[in-house]
Amino acid sequence: MMTSKERVKRTYSHQEADRIPIDYLANPGIDLRMKQHFQIAENDDESLLQQLNVDFRNVEAPYVGPQLHPDIENRKIDMWGIRKTWIENKSGGYWDYCDFPLQDATVDEIKAWPMPDPDNFNYDIILEQISQSPDSYITIGHPGMGDLINTTSMLRNMEIVLMDLATEEPETQLLIERRISIQVEILKRSLQKANGTIDLLWIGEDLGTQIGPMVSVDMFRSQIRPHLQKFVDLAQSFNIPVMMHSCGSSSWSFNDLIDMGITVVDTLQPEATNMEPAYLKKTFGDRLSFHGCISTAGAVAYSGVEETVADIEQILDIMMPGGGYAFSPTHMLQDNSPTENVLAMYETALNKGTYH
Repeated sequence: MMTSKERVKRTYSHQEADRIPIDYLANPGIDLRMKQHFQIAENDDESLLQQLNVDFRNVEAPYVGPQLHPDIENRKIDMWGIRKTWIENKSGGYWDYCDFPLQDATVDEIKAWPMPDPDNFNYDIILEQISQSPDSYITIGHPGMGDLINTTSMLRNMEIVLMDLATEEPETQLLIERRISIQVEILKRSLQKANGTIDLLWIGEDLGTQIGPMVSVDMFRSQIRPHLQKFVDLAQSFNIPVMMHSCGSSSWSFNDLIDMGITVVDTLQPEATNMEPAYLKKTFGDRLSFHGCISTAGAVAYSGVEETVADIEQILDIMMPGGGYAFSPTHMLQDNSPTENVLAMYETALNKGTYH
């Protein structure tokens, strides 16, 4: 038996390990149901990860500075000033982005917008987080790390951001530059504090719709890629790989990602155009490793256990040979996923995902 750290490192070097690495991402509703199934306390994330044989652990330095934005009734507001409102649905509900407080902001107003100071983060806690699971594969970052379009749109509105990127408007450019510079500095200090114990940096940018690119190749290369490169260069300076999250039909960008130095791609929605597992494995499998591919909008959510198992087995048959694949849902598992399907999903990953 390999440790989780050994397993993922071997897999991401395009070699077969003892089994495929396993990861877990879930919305609060299904996460709570999984914990109830295993009789685990609501706040005990670690025990659930162990039950599901998850190899990855994510660490971060929490913000400990002063409150930067005033409370607003019926809103959840983070340290960047992004606002969310609760939306009910038949499966439960979720916090959705709203208000877009900087959509009409001027350059001066964006300059004055409160943002977190890298001095106001608790970097010491990273070592404590790592020490709790030292044999796991340790990641830092998330799909919103480095993301330009989505996260900027949470403050400024999606239509405005896309138009501003096309015309290089100074307001959106400034907002992006301020946030990215802060994120890079926080990551740099976190990696310094971890002193070689973090294994991978996770960044993201949603580059695709379900049917094609979100932006043109020219816009990606002129407006997005240079910012993402800052994170890749930082990771390379600490000798760790980078995993890039991107939703939708994003394989059109993979050659650029490879050229940038990115070695792992995440999400891999199999129902999107040019994202079929066989196409990805054949076209990029010798140059990229994969993390994802188990659709949260497919059998796991809308079929029964047998269909879920059959779907996962088919994907594993394609993605496993030669290593280079880590099992993960394409996004957070959604609250409409039946508990029995999610259990079957992870049982199949463990049983079918063993190399012989």
